[in-house]
Amino acid sequence: MKKQQDFSYSLTVRASAKETMKKISQVNLWWAKNFGGKSGKLNDEFSVYFGDDTYVNFKLSDVITDKKTIWLVTDCNLGWIEDKKEWKNNEVIWTVIEKDGKTKIDFVHKGMTPDSECYESCKPGWTHHIKDSLVKLIEDGKGFPE
Repeated sequence: MKKQQDFSYSLTVRASAKETMKKISQVNLWWAKNFGGKSGKLNDEFSVYFGDDTYVNFKLSDVITDKKTIWLVTDCNLGWIEDKKEWKNNEVIWTVIEKDGKTKIDFVHKGMTPDSECYESCKPGWTHHIKDSLVKLIEDGKGFPE
């Protein structure tokens, strides 16, 4: 049986790696307005909330300054699917590489595969938030969080 591929997305932005990682950590400015906690340093914990019944709690489990950050999902309630805890223990991995004044962002949601219940709804959500809102925040200074 073939191992399912984790959801990943890559793109390049016009910014330094340092600025890119800073903007990624400003979760409330590109992903979720309803945000609590801290998301900048190793062992920081934060939560994002959507509507009345959906939240995701994260812990920064690994940070390599201006290169990589891993957000470990410590708890969640995904209100729109049957398995409300589907993301628990998943990792959201951000890796950045700066070259010639631009930075490549590699995003992986480890644990979210085509077999996942939320895959078909989460894939376009992540893609939109990264490709549209995060890029706008990095390049123009203003994202549009949910």
